Amino acid sequence: MADGPRGEDAVLVAVQSTLAGRPAVLPIARGLSHFGEHSLGWLAVAGLGALLFPKQRRAYLAAGVGAFVAHACAVVIKRVVRRERPHHPAIAVNVGTPSRLSFPSAHATSTTAAAVLLAPPTGLPLPALLVPPMAASRMVLGVHYPSDVLTGVVVGAVVAKGVGMLTDTVADRVKGAPA
Repeated sequence: MADGPRGEDAVLVAVQSTLAGRPAVLPIARGLSHFGEHSLGWLAVAGLGALLFPKQRRAYLAAGVGAFVAHACAVVIKRVVRRERPHHPAIAVNVGTPSRLSFPSAHATSTTAAAVLLAPPTGLPLPALLVPPMAASRMVLGVHYPSDVLTGVVVGAVVAKGVGMLTDTVADRVKGAPA
């Protein structure tokens, strides 16, 4: 008789049994997965924002840079840590992934960075609106442990803070430059 899921495997089974069977949850989770793959959705949003809102172009471009850098950081960490994705038989894997590496969630990382950096130019509470659904989707889909997602959120927030500080520093220097 196989052992039941324990620890983070048990959490994933609980998340999936609570959410995955609800109407539209799996299609939405898969849509978020495709949107966030390689941070491409966030790069598109940032580029579109930079084109449509020229007065806030720097902020939108910073959001794109932040999402890309956050994704890159997650990929580097994955290659160092080399934690495999969930594979307990009780966990349903509901989407394909580009690699077998799981820690941290690059989707949670890039989404957090993008949400934090897009909040000021949009005036919306984007971290509260965007990060929880993306984080939950990674567990509903069975491709990340809770610690992968939480670490991704932290890494994304740190990257966003760094990109925001760098953007502010550059903006201050440009404003202070002699005409």
